[in-house]
Formats: sequence, C-alpha cells, structure tokens
Amino acid sequence: MNDSTYRVLLYYKYVQIENPAELTDAHLQFCKELGLKGRILIAEEGINGTVSGTFEQTETYMNVMRQDPRFEDMVFKIEETEGHAFKKMHVRHRSELVTLRLEDDINPNEQTGNYLSPKEFYEKMQDPDTVVIDARNDYEYDVGHFKGAIRPDIESFRELPDWIQENKEKFADKKVLTYCTGGVRCEKFSGWLLNEGFEDVSQLHGGIITYGQDPEVKGKLWDGQCYVFDERITVPVNQVEHNVVGRDHFTNEPCERYVNCANPECNKQILASEENEAFYLRACSHECRVHPRNRYIAEHGLTEEQVENQLRLIEETKDTVEGK
Repeated sequence: MNDSTYRVLLYYKYVQIENPAELTDAHLQFCKELGLKGRILIAEEGINGTVSGTFEQTETYMNVMRQDPRFEDMVFKIEETEGHAFKKMHVRHRSELVTLRLEDDINPNEQTGNYLSPKEFYEKMQDPDTVVIDARNDYEYDVGHFKGAIRPDIESFRELPDWIQENKEKFADKKVLTYCTGGVRCEKFSGWLLNEGFEDVSQLHGGIITYGQDPEVKGKLWDGQCYVFDERITVPVNQVEHNVVGRDHFTNEPCERYVNCANPECNKQILASEENEAFYLRACSHECRVHPRNRYIAEHGLTEEQVENQLRLIEETKDTVEGK
C-alpha cells in the first residue's frame, strides 16, 4: 500500500461531548486541511462518520483522533477504494447520531445488546429459536441482507420502533439478533429492544462491513450487496458466494444498480438497469415520468414529442405484459 492508495474510514463512538457545535466547526476545518472528503455527524452523545482519502491522509486522521482521550479507543473500519468515495467534506452538528426521536432516549454506554463477533453471529443466526432483524431501511435491505433476516417495512430508522411494536407478537419468546452497516444504529436499537421487554438481544459488533472483512467467516450467509452512504452506493460482502437478491423496479429481473427517481419531489431510490432507466425516463411511476421537473428529460434534452412517444411505448409495453 502506498500514499496514492485511497481508503474509506467508517467509525462511530458514543461518548459525552461538551461543546459539539464548537467541535463541529473545528473538525470541519481539520478535515479540509487534511484533504479528506466525507460526512461526519457530531452530537452531545458522540461522533459518527465516514470519510475517504489517501493512505497518508487517513492514517494522519486516525492518529490525530486517537490522541484525543474521548476517541483514543475508537474502532475504524477500513476499506480500500478507487479514489474518493465522496464529492465534498461535511461535518454537521446534530441532536442525535442516529435519528430515533425516542421519548426516553437510550444511552448505549449504559444499555445495549450483547456484542457478537462475526463468528458468533454466524453461528447464532442458524439457531432455530433466533430471529434476525435488519435495523436498516427497506431500500438497504432490498439490495442485500442476511439469509432469512426480517425486513422491516420502513423508509427511515426512526420508523423502526413503531414497526416493532406493531409486529411484536412475531418475535415474542425468540432470541433476537440485529445488525446494521457499521454498528451505530444497532447500539441504540438493541438497547431499545431491551427496554421493550425483549430479554435475549444481541447485535453484530462492527456491523456488516466488519462481518464481510472477517477472515474466518468471509461474509457467508449474506446475499447481495451492502448499501453504503457514499458514491460507491453498494459494496460486496460475501467472499465465498455472491447471490443477487435485488430486483429491477420495472421488470423484477435481478439487479443491483440503484438510481434516484428523476422527479425531485420524489427522489425515491429504485433498482434499475441502464436500459430500463432510459426506457422509463428514470421515474418510479407514471406521475413521476410526467412531472414538469423530471430531471432525466432535462438532462437528455428530450423534446415534448420524444417524451410523448416514449410514454406511448411504455403504455404499449405494459399492455403487452398484462395481456400475457
């Protein structure tokens, strides 16, 4: 590895920060001076970040962070990448590291689920008395997840507690395993589950990224890709066998390529091949296709006549499929 090799750092630490707004400003300046790009959230309860940079830049960042007593034992998950995984550098002050908006907040340093190593998690997943609950959003699950994991019908993390309460009977008297990308969401979610009366709750320590890098487990029992919040969008996990679980929004064919709906007022993430993105004008629905601000139409300079012809083709295709 040399100084031109790029890496992505994923990390978090729940720790009391006295002046988060002040640290936010200073940390942004520090990251920009280093040449890093990424997204970092700072709150009174700690720090949560993902940054990209060269080997030298990321090494310097980790070394400086570990000189701060608050972050001296912080674990950094490291992935190699081709160039920066972000376009800009953002450091923002937030009230929470992960948005749950609980009436009685959870402090993971006081209450959280049992930590399981990748090997322990791999073994416990195969226990018939165990349920595995994905703590991520629906679009993250759809492109990749652990075999047999439960998919909460949620579009944002803050919806998860309500969904659990509505479906609580499905998990009663079961051992609960939960997981997320890097671990930060599970810290609070598993603690909340304990508060709700679940007695046997464990979480994948280090999250999916650590699981995929483990030299013994090698990402086994994972299907698909892992959704990440940077320019890469998805990364591989299972080093032994890759199964595509994502399905094209339009044709239901195997697909692992995410795009955002061209309607800026929708912006929904959908799985779509390049061919279908073009054919359906990168819109998740007819309403989004005919939206006056459809970005795909603007980006490609399509005329009104061209759009009308394409809408006609889409309707004909729909009639053909439904007529089978």
